[in-house]
Amino acid sequence: MSAAGRPPQNGARWTALACVGVVACMTGLAFASVPLYDLFCKATGYDGTPRVGTAPMASADTASAKALRVHFDTNVAPNLTWRFQPEVTSVDAVPGETKTVFFKVTNTGSKPATGIAAFNVQPGLMGSYFVKVECFCFSEHTLQPGESADYPLVFYVDKGLRKDPDIGDLGEMTLSYTYFASRNGSPQVAAEGKGTGAGTRTNF
Repeated sequence: MSAAGRPPQNGARWTALACVGVVACMTGLAFASVPLYDLFCKATGYDGTPRVGTAPMASADTASAKALRVHFDTNVAPNLTWRFQPEVTSVDAVPGETKTVFFKVTNTGSKPATGIAAFNVQPGLMGSYFVKVECFCFSEHTLQPGESADYPLVFYVDKGLRKDPDIGDLGEMTLSYTYFASRNGSPQVAAEGKGTGAGTRTNF
C-alpha cells in the first residue's frame, strides 16, 4: 500500500475519473456558451444586437425629441432563392416612439424554401438602444414557389440614447438583415461553419 494506505491503482483511477469529469464539464460549458452569449446580447444590446422588449408608454416629451434616421439594409444568402426588401429604405424615429415597417419576401425558386433572418445594428453601440417589439426574425418562415409575404418589424429607439455621452449626438443608424436557408430554426451556413458574412450576427 501507499503511504496514504491506498493501493496505487486506486489513486490512478481517481485521477482518471477527475480528468474525465473536468473534460465533461468543459464540453458542457462550450455547448452552453452559445445560447448564453445570445441571451446576454439580446438583454444588453452587446455587439450591435438589438434588444427585445414591449412597446413603451407614450410620454409628453416624445414630440420635442430629436429624431433618428434608421436605415434598413437587406440581403439574401446564396443558398436561398428569395427576394427580400423593405417597404421603405429608411424612417425617422423619435426616441420613445413605436414604429412599424414591413418587409416583402418572395420565393423566386421552383421549390418550397424555409428561411430565417440574422441581424445587427450599426454603429454597434446603438444596439442596446434599438428595441424590437415584434419581428419576423424571431422565427423561421416557409414560402412556396412564387409565394410572397409581407413581414412586420415593430420597434422603438430607447430614449436613453440621447443621454449616452458616446453616441447621443448621432443622427443615423442602420439595421441590417440577412436571410439564410434554415434547418431546425438555425441558419444553414452558420451551422456548417462557413460563416455568416462580415458584420452579420446570427442572434434570434
